[in-house]
Amino acid sequence: MHIVISGAWPDPEVAAELAPHLAQRAPTLARWLSRGRAVPTPSPAAETWCTPLEHWCLQARGFVAAQAEHISAGLGPLRADTADDDPVWLAEVIHMAPSRDGAALLPAATLDITEEQSAALLNTAREYLDDSGLQLEFMSPGTWRVRWPEAIRLSCASPALVATSAVNDWWPQDPAARPWRRLINTLQMAWFEHPVNQARQENGLPPLNSLWLYGGARPSQLTRAAPADLRIDASLQNAAVTQNWGDWIEALAALEQHSLAPLARQQPTLVLTGRDRYVTVAPRGGWLAKLRAQDWRRWWCSR
Repeated sequence: MHIVISGAWPDPEVAAELAPHLAQRAPTLARWLSRGRAVPTPSPAAETWCTPLEHWCLQARGFVAAQAEHISAGLGPLRADTADDDPVWLAEVIHMAPSRDGAALLPAATLDITEEQSAALLNTAREYLDDSGLQLEFMSPGTWRVRWPEAIRLSCASPALVATSAVNDWWPQDPAARPWRRLINTLQMAWFEHPVNQARQENGLPPLNSLWLYGGARPSQLTRAAPADLRIDASLQNAAVTQNWGDWIEALAALEQHSLAPLARQQPTLVLTGRDRYVTVAPRGGWLAKLRAQDWRRWWCSR
């Protein structure tokens, strides 16, 4: 069993203060950490162009990046079940909001998008595709597949990563992205007073006013199957990103009670992600498991 807990490895500046709370409020997790062998992995956004959770998921699937390709390119085939081996580019339906740094992105997972809303916006978008040569295909309410008229190479960050920073830091500037940028400008105007967005605003929901492009790798670049019995929990992530450590401790206690304690007799492989790193804690096998518990605080509080 693999249990991945996003947002569970705080930065060293606060980890030492949170360690006693983890031991007290999540004893099952603390016991697993003390019996495992920790292998930290750096995951700087400037290199991966995705979140540490996404980085781990791609590593677990054996993703092999092509030359000059960021790890984030693998998110296309990772999230799309396709019959072909063409490059998989995805467009996430998002809300773009003004911010102090220029613009902020709200990802599809936070927007409560219905299939009917997505289909209506897609139908409108297709009216403006002739000049670009692009094609858009519905995959899910929050995700469309993008097909280019010819092979391209673009650097595109994960929308989940962009949502934790500023859009201006990640907006694709490559000359090859010009058709995409023109299309987005057109769609933002076409969707401004779209019936879908008028209805959403009347219901107090953010309008769906843009798309975020990412992916680009081929399915054959994923060389392994997903780990068996994989469980991913993101209940700590929001509190970790906002550094609301009181909420983080309460979410940790809820995670222990509802998800971890029922599995206390097992010894899973754990993955804890942080802001720019993740750690894999594998169970120690054989006689090593019977040795004195290891002090997990040493690595949990380190840089």
